[in-house]
Amino acid sequence: MKNFNKISLALLAASTITTAAFASSNESAYERVQSAKGSVEALGVTLENMGASVDTSVDLNGAYTFDQKVAVYNEKHAELQNKFDTLHAQSAE
Repeated sequence: MKNFNKISLALLAASTITTAAFASSNESAYERVQSAKGSVEALGVTLENMGASVDTSVDLNGAYTFDQKVAVYNEKHAELQNKFDTLHAQSAE
């Protein structure tokens, strides 16, 4: 179980680093949305691998601009990150 946690953390760190590496001032609005969406999906897969039941769907109704869509995905990511932190803390006990 400890190795599984280490692997999960390594995958999450790699995903975060990769996302940060691709994020730049030259990134288009569409690419920012795709990056945020990919981040949510990657964290969802990590949580599922940890045995959690996860819903990675987001409601983009009312999000008309790219910035609004990124904000919705970032909100979902924060929700999933809290779930990850909770599961990780429980497994460390």
